[in-house]
Amino acid sequence: MKLKGLACLLLLVVSVCFCSAQEITVAAAADLQFAMQETTARFQKETGKTVKVINGSSGNFFQQIQNGGPFDMFFSANVDYPKKLQAAELTEPGSLYQYATGKVVLWVLNDSKLDINSGLKTLLDPSVEKIAIANPQHAPYGQAAVSALKAENLYDKLSEKFILGENISQTASFIVSGAADTGIVALSLAVSPNMKGKGRYFEIPASEYPPIEQACVILKSSQQKATAKAFLEYIKTPVIKDLFRSYGFAVPTGNKPE
Repeated sequence: MKLKGLACLLLLVVSVCFCSAQEITVAAAADLQFAMQETTARFQKETGKTVKVINGSSGNFFQQIQNGGPFDMFFSANVDYPKKLQAAELTEPGSLYQYATGKVVLWVLNDSKLDINSGLKTLLDPSVEKIAIANPQHAPYGQAAVSALKAENLYDKLSEKFILGENISQTASFIVSGAADTGIVALSLAVSPNMKGKGRYFEIPASEYPPIEQACVILKSSQQKATAKAFLEYIKTPVIKDLFRSYGFAVPTGNKPE
């Protein structure tokens, strides 16, 4: 009986070790919340490997990773943070991959009386008291929003009305909840199940802000590099590129974004 019990214990230990080796933890920009949910569900179904995703602002994740944050991969909303980690030799060589280019939109609830067809100039309407944008200090989508507003000479006129979200997902929640009258969010969230059908959006011309080139890396500290590499290759497959397109992203064809 003792031997049988010991064998069961060993089997349990082996099973736990195997399962943990099949799971990776991914730090992902908030604009990827819904696209990543679908991606990881498909990956797990097809491979049996699990991806635990934690969403947040890219800048905050960058700081956490520099301080030894326990992540296997980092999906940033810009390419700069992964490049800086690569320069600091904190990434797995050759793993840097630009997986998408994001877009920003002006968004309002369906019952809003604002006519957003005039784009960002809509924000000058006297009825607009609160405008939600992501914090530009650490959120690439916030930086894009500021650039677009400055391109139309609106930033100084409107800056006192800003409500800053910690990340683009929180920014979107401010508008959906009515805490803000309108705001600038990621197209990927505007077309997501959480917002689609609840509001209207105007796509801000890409010429008004620097390209939101989004990239990912495998971290050198990862203890599950095989699973991380498998997930990275899965991100590059045509079916996942099509999924990202469905969320409004431009995706790479070859080594360059469309």
